[in-house]
Formats: sequence, structure tokens, C-alpha cells
Amino acid sequence: MAPQNSRLDAGRRAFDVFQHMNSPTQTPAQLGYGMPAEWEPHAATWVSWPRREGISFPDSFDRVLRALSEMIGALTESEPVCINVVNGAHEAEARAVLDSLPCQEWITYYEITTNEPWCRDHGPIFLTRKVAPTLAVVDWDYNAWGNKYPPFDLDDIVPTRVAEILGVPVFYPKMILEGGSIEVNGAGALLTTESCLLNKNRNPTLSREEIEKRLRDFLGVKEILWLGDGIEGDDTDGHIDDLARFVSETKVVTVVEGNRDDANYKPLQENLNRLSGFGASRTGCKLDIVTLPMPKKIVREGQRMPASYANFYIANKCVLVPTFADPADETALSILGKCFPNRRVVGIDCRELIWGLGTFHCLTQQQPAV
Repeated sequence: MAPQNSRLDAGRRAFDVFQHMNSPTQTPAQLGYGMPAEWEPHAATWVSWPRREGISFPDSFDRVLRALSEMIGALTESEPVCINVVNGAHEAEARAVLDSLPCQEWITYYEITTNEPWCRDHGPIFLTRKVAPTLAVVDWDYNAWGNKYPPFDLDDIVPTRVAEILGVPVFYPKMILEGGSIEVNGAGALLTTESCLLNKNRNPTLSREEIEKRLRDFLGVKEILWLGDGIEGDDTDGHIDDLARFVSETKVVTVVEGNRDDANYKPLQENLNRLSGFGASRTGCKLDIVTLPMPKKIVREGQRMPASYANFYIANKCVLVPTFADPADETALSILGKCFPNRRVVGIDCRELIWGLGTFHCLTQQQPAV
């Protein structure tokens, strides 16, 4: 299991030095940091391995392992993968699934204990700048999507643990935010939703203006583009990574529902309308908007699953796309293939994984190369 004690101690010493260097009166933006776009080069992808006793995959833990193995297998053909595990026994459980994969030298296990596997939301948000230290971490507060799934105390400290291991500065905005609730283009624009970031189960004492200021101060963004509501069945209150994603500085893919009788039709049309109006008034040029279909409604044990092709993950050499044995799978893969002509688009069956109410983007967190 990595890191070795000497490497961890060295990382912590560097971390302590960097923390001492940082003035609490200076924000990351003032120090020249910003959040890169997901398609920019990665040093690694971080993943938190699920715990059998966790709540994310009730009565179906073993059935999600195939999708997880396919996900890690595709990623290791693209970049190093860092996997958070509780202890040696937990690492052994992960290895039982993953040791048959090629490129084992690209998988490293770290003893960082988590409650659940959704690394996009509890993991570090990485920032970069041109001068040393070139990499930093933002540790947003975390409350499991509005206190829905306690306990979450272990998940809440993951970003600082990663920063300690890497020996990089860490910043504390003192605001609850999940990584899946924000989407950046790396050039100053950020997409998010009112239904999530303005929800009183996150930051009831902060106004919209105060939330926007923290986003600008701690992510280095300038323009904040607000969409409305999320899709039915989404327990995150409307994460942007199920709705609309930047695929370049000026191009956005967004999901639309073709069935007017579906509960998702109106909110997704409203989001499309908002996207269509953003460019002229906010950035000086219209956004190039590409629409993605939605899969057919998936219901399990009376609950609608938040299945969405927008929950793809952009790695260095591939794009991982959730599929659902649906007629729209091939259409979605074709559309995303045109958006990423220099990457291999990999569709992986997520009919079991979606039972945890998330797929590939929810499970991953990119560490940018510096």
C-alpha cells in the first residue's frame, strides 16, 4: 500500500511548509490559482473504493464490481489511478477485483478512509498556477448532499488527507460544495444549478452573492452560469454533471428529454433555454450547444434512477460514458465521439451501478498535471 511512511512524512512536511507560507488573507484567485478544465492533462485519477458495508449499493454490491473493474481498466490505459482504501483488508478486496487487469503499475492504493465511494463529491478539487507551488487543493465542507446519508465525517476530510500525501497547499472556503455540482471550462466560466447550490440544506446562511464570491475566490472563475433544476431521481438536488458539461471552452453538451410527458422534459427544456441565452449577455459570444438524448426511464424498487449520459468522465486518452442497454446508447456515444475526436469513447453498462444513484463522473476526481 502506498505511500511508504517516508514518502508520507515528506509530503506532510511539505504540506506544513506550504500551509505556513499561505496567508489566510489571500484567496487562491489572488494567488494566481484556478481550476483547470477536465479535458486538460491529468497526472492521475482519484477513486474511493466502495465498502461492502456502505449504503451506496444496497443488496447489489457484488453486481457493481464488473462496472468498477471496467472503469479502472479503461483508466489505466490512459493515466495512473489512485485508489483510496480503508486498510489492508479493504485493499485486498479491491485487488481481488482489479489484479487481473493489465497496467497494474499504474494503480496505487492509499490508506484514506471514506464512508462512501463518490470521490467527485468528497474528494479534493485541484487548482493549478504557473509558479510554485503549482498544485493546490480546495477542501470544501461536505455534508452528504444535505445531510441525507450520515455518517459522512470520513468523507469530509478526504481532500486534506490527499493534500498531505501530495505535499501541496490546501484552502478552506468554509462552504459546503460537492464536486459534481460545478463544471468549469478552464477559461473563467463555471456552470452550476440553483436547485443544488442555493438549496438551504447546504449553506442556509449564505446568499447567492456570497456563494458566487466564494466560487470566484476559491476556483479562480469569473463568470457563473446558473441552470435551474436537476433530473428526477437525483438525490443530489440537481448536480450539473447529470445535466450539462463543457467539452471545450465554448462548447457545452446538455441532455434533453424527447418525451413531453416525462417529468424531465420541462426542466431540461428550461436549462436548454438558459444555455441558449448565456453567451450574448455574459461572455460576448454564444455558447455552442450540443444536445444529448436521455435514456428511457429506469425504475427500480419504485424509485426512478438518475440515469444520464452527461455523467461521462474525460480522461487523458478516453472518455468513459455510462450506458444502459438503451436504444439511445449508440446515439449518445456517437455524439460524444464527435466532441472528443482525439479520445477513445468507451461505453460501459451502468444498469447496476446507477442503483447507487451515480456513475463514472460521480466516482472519479482528476488530478491535473503540472
